[in-house]
Order: sequence, then C-alpha cells, then structure tokens
Amino acid sequence: MPTPAPARIGSFVFSALFLVTLTGGLIVDSLLSGGVYLLSLCGLVLIGYSRLRGRRPIATGDREVKLIGFALAFFAVVSLASWVINGFGYEGFKDLGKHGRLLLFWPLFIIFSWTRLKDTALFWGLALASMAAGLIAVEHTMWGVSGGRAEGATNPIPFGNLSLLLGTMLLAVLPVLRRERLWGGALAALAAIFFAFTAAYLSGTRNNLIAFPVLLLFLIIAGKPHQRWLSGALGGLTLALFVGLDSRMSSGFSGLLGGMVDNGIQFRFDIWQKALKLFLEAPILGVGSQGYADAIHQGVASGNLNEGLIGCCDNHAHNDLLQVLATRGLLGALSWSLLLLIPFVQFARLTRHENGRVSAMATAGCLIPLAYLLFGLTEATFMRGIYLSFYLLTVTTLTYVVWRTVAENLQGRREQYLSTIIITYNEADNIRDCLASVQPVSDEIIVVDSGSTDETVTIAKEFTDNITVTDWPGFGLQKQRALEQASGDWVLSIDADERLTSYLAREINHELSHQPRADAYKLPWAVTLYGKRLDFGRSGRAPLRLFRREGVRFSDAMVHEKILLPEGRRTVTLRGRLTHYTHRDFGHALEKSAKYAWLGAQERYRKGRRTKTLIYPTFRAIVTFVQVYILRLGFLDGPVGFLVAMTYTQGAFNKYAGLWTLTRAESTKPRGKTAK
Repeated sequence: MPTPAPARIGSFVFSALFLVTLTGGLIVDSLLSGGVYLLSLCGLVLIGYSRLRGRRPIATGDREVKLIGFALAFFAVVSLASWVINGFGYEGFKDLGKHGRLLLFWPLFIIFSWTRLKDTALFWGLALASMAAGLIAVEHTMWGVSGGRAEGATNPIPFGNLSLLLGTMLLAVLPVLRRERLWGGALAALAAIFFAFTAAYLSGTRNNLIAFPVLLLFLIIAGKPHQRWLSGALGGLTLALFVGLDSRMSSGFSGLLGGMVDNGIQFRFDIWQKALKLFLEAPILGVGSQGYADAIHQGVASGNLNEGLIGCCDNHAHNDLLQVLATRGLLGALSWSLLLLIPFVQFARLTRHENGRVSAMATAGCLIPLAYLLFGLTEATFMRGIYLSFYLLTVTTLTYVVWRTVAENLQGRREQYLSTIIITYNEADNIRDCLASVQPVSDEIIVVDSGSTDETVTIAKEFTDNITVTDWPGFGLQKQRALEQASGDWVLSIDADERLTSYLAREINHELSHQPRADAYKLPWAVTLYGKRLDFGRSGRAPLRLFRREGVRFSDAMVHEKILLPEGRRTVTLRGRLTHYTHRDFGHALEKSAKYAWLGAQERYRKGRRTKTLIYPTFRAIVTFVQVYILRLGFLDGPVGFLVAMTYTQGAFNKYAGLWTLTRAESTKPRGKTAK
C-alpha cells in the first residue's frame, strides 16, 4: 500500500529537520540542542496521539534498543537523585537541566521510526556537518582574530573534539561506499573527512592527539581485512600531519613530554587532585554539584587552591570520571560507565555483520562512546550541553538506522532441510499457535505425545501426520525419542508453550539459506505474561534450540534437560525472540512453580546432592532474586518483572527446601534391625 501523502510530507519535513540540526549543530549557536528539542517534541506529540487512539506509537522495541534507552535514562535519573540528596543546590539544578535531555531518547527514536529515517540521511548529515565545520574553521583562521583558535558555535575544545569524531565516523563508512561503487558518496565522504580533520586541527584541541590514535586503531581492528588499509592510510596520514605541523597541539604535546606544562594543563592536575579528595570524603553518593563548586571556592579563598581555578574548573573537573565520582560518587560512576559501555557493546556485536552497511554503521556507533571516553580524560564532556546533545542525537539515530537495516537484511531463503520436534501432554490451548509459528521454517514436524486426554493430538494432526503417542519417561528421554525420529540435517526443538516470532522465523531461514556460520543456535526467550512481553529478567536467557543433528543427543534429566553437543561445535545466539507463554494465569504459575521445584529437588537428590539446613535454600532464593531482578535488569519490565522475579525466587527456595526435606527424611530413617 502506498504511503499516504501527509505521511510522506511529514517524513520529508522531519528528515530535513534532522539534516539541518546535525549540519548546523557545530556552527550555529544552540541549533543542535534546539533541533533535538523540536524533534523530541514532535515525538512526544506522536506518542500522545497514538495513546489517545489506543495504539502503540511503534511496535515492541528490540531488546538492544531498550538497553541503550535505559543507559541514557539511568544517567539522567542519577543526576536527579544527586540533586535531591545533596540539597537541591543551584549548580545541581543546572546539571539536571543538561542531563535531563538524555530522557528524550525514546521520543527521538519514535519520530525517526515514524519518519523511517534512512541511512543516507545520516550519511549526508555527517558529511554536511563536517564540511560546514571545516569551512567555518578556515574562515575563522583566515579572517578571524589573529592567532585565534577555530571554535564554531562553541569554544574550541568541543568544536575540535566533535569535528574529529565526525571525520572518524565518516572514515568508518568510506570503505563500504567504495565497495558498493557509490563513487559520488565516496568523493563527498573524502571531502567531508578532509574538512572535519581541518576543523579539528585548526581548533588546536590538544586531547585530539590522545583520542585520534586510539580511534584509528579501533577502526583498523574492527574493519574487515580489505577495508583496513584504507582507514589506516588516511588516518595515519592525518595523524602524522597533526603531530608534524607547527601548532598548539604539537607544541603542547612536545612540552608535556619534556616536563613543561602550561597553566591549562597545570590547572587540570590541581583540580583532579581536589576532585579525588572530594570523592574520598563521600564515596557512595558524592558531594553534589553544589558541594563541588562550594569546595573549589572555599579552597581558593583559603589559599589552598590557585585562584585561576575560578571560572576554569569551579563547575567541572575537566575529567568525566573524576567529575561524577566527586559529585555523584560510585553510583554516578556506575551510571557514567553504563552510558558509554552499553551502546558500545550493542554496536560492537554488529561490527562483523555480513551486511557491509550494518557493519560500517555499527563501527561508527562504537566510535561515539569510545571517543567520549577519550575526550573525557581531559574534559568533562557530559557537563556541556553541546556534547550531550550530540551524543543523544547521534547514538539515537544510529540505534534506529542500524537495527532497521539489520531487520531488512533478512532476505535469504532456507536451503537446509529442517525437522521440528515437540513433546506434548494436554497442550490443546497452545499446540495450534505453536505449530503454526514453526511451519515457515519446517520441512517436517514431529510430535511425541504422552497420552493427552484433551484435543492436543487432534489439533496436531492438522499440521503433521508424524505423531507418536507413548508413555512418559521424563523430559530428557522423551525429547531424545523425538530426536531419533528426525530426518533433517538440522533440528529445531521447541516446547508447546513457545512460539517463533515472524522475525525469528525469517532469521532462521536466512541463517540456513547458505553455509551456516555455526553448528547450533540459541534463541533468546521473550516471556509473555499477563499481557506483557518481558525482554529482561528470565527473558535474559537464550536456550539452545536449533542445531545440526549429527552427533547430538539430549541428557536423560527428568526436568531441565540439556542438549549435548559434540566437542568443538560452534554456538551462536540469534537476535529474534522465542516467545514463551509460561503459564495461563497466576494460579497456573504457582502450580508450575511447585511442580518444577519438587521435580528439581528429586533430581538433585537422585544425583547425590544434600542440604542439612534451610540456610542454603534461603541463600539460593536471594541469589535468584538478585540475578533475575537486578543483574538481568528485570526491573525494566515494570511490575510484571517484579512479580516474575518473586515467583522464581519462591520457586528457588521451594526447590532447595524440598531437597532439605528429602535429606532430613533420609537422616531420620531407621537403620538396621528394630528392637523386639
């Protein structure tokens, strides 16, 4: 169906607004933050409109997208908590105003989704921003203040840092333009890289000499073999020019190596020592932004600190980590670490993707948090509005464009013969939807039933004639019986209460459309309970479900059986979700929890496990709650996530309490002959 005219117009307008925001962000004062706010406002309006009509503004987001959104929001929430805990100071309020914009990730993401922003818009935004920065830098140098540093819409440091980052991101996408023979785009990228590095050089930003070699090394490592020479050659030439030309950067670098430091560097050494002392005074929550500013002013007034720190360092410590440690303590350091680490890890997983555009954009995505980590060695990047707005806009844009391109890449048609096996007992409520979901990936479907008394077998016959009704020897042995009937080279083992999402079905067919890259695949769970799909907590698990049949067997466990792979088999985790309807209602949840807890206790007892006190069951319950609700981020699933965590906590306690009762019964059992 063609896109309606109003939607096409809206898409064009928002794409143009994105281009203007990114292009002019470094050269026009407040354009970057203003454009981000305007795009976010449009996203909020779209969210409200969709809610009024009883619809979701977008389909359920990918787990990776939710993780990145959490990382940005957590940093802002910690900033809010610090402001409240440390007395609602004015400096903390100013910081909150800056950090609060990170909460706009989802409105931005939604407006990009509605606009269906293209990767070409992102490329031209980066290229035009680089060209604009370079031209402004050249104009400033030739006709501006004599000897002045190029600075664009802000001071020279962020201007130089972000120009360097723009050029390096374009270096990441240049090889794919050459590979796809997009010569016009490749020439534009080369020109933009030249302008971006020119702006970075003319800004005289010295920490670029620290950041650029590391960014270049990452590009070379992350790139594919045939792409590394291009990134290495262009980057190495630029780095040589940075160091070799007579400039503030090269002279400052040489002076530092020779033990001579100017006031700017000396002030940083002084303020870093003070920030570390403030952290040690309040290591958990820090002294707050107001407490930090007051401490600097008091230190200067008492003569303990150089008066040059006022105006230079009284609102930030010129180092991101020391800044958050001093003002927000270890909790702040955690939020800062996640802000950088989560986006980096999610993008890094795709840097070797088979699709060249995905790998190039994912590499560019990795460069953003990596660059901010390096810039943050000598600057408090997350204390400046322009750094925050640029981080928010580029990370959100790449998150949307990368994962959209990943989904569009799944076009392959399966060539491998695949058998789907499933065991059942009274699964009439589940079996139809389960088998319908596996039809698109299955050449044969095998059902082994344990004597169901409902319509399970009758419904299964609508999908397959390969149905066996037999006794119940336990989960492991029953699944082994099903496996022995499979004739396909590949086998999908699925439970009746699971469903393949359409995305996962497409992904499986794509993976098996050519020579598979692995011998077995894990399929991430998406537990669906009480009307909500859970992406974290217990859904953080990815059970092994798809495998090459040769040499594989199931363990003989009564419950929680395992697929035993031969030595040396490679396993990969797919992205698509395996929807898991674990129970019908809360009563059914309690029933299943009790059943599996008792079966688990008996299994452990049979294997010789014993526990003599209830301390261990209690400990295991606590560990389960921490693992499900905190470590696996179950709290991101809301109230349902908490209920699920508590249910599994109770199940863990019951399992080991059951083992305790079996151990106790064994120890109290009469031994030998009884007295007459």
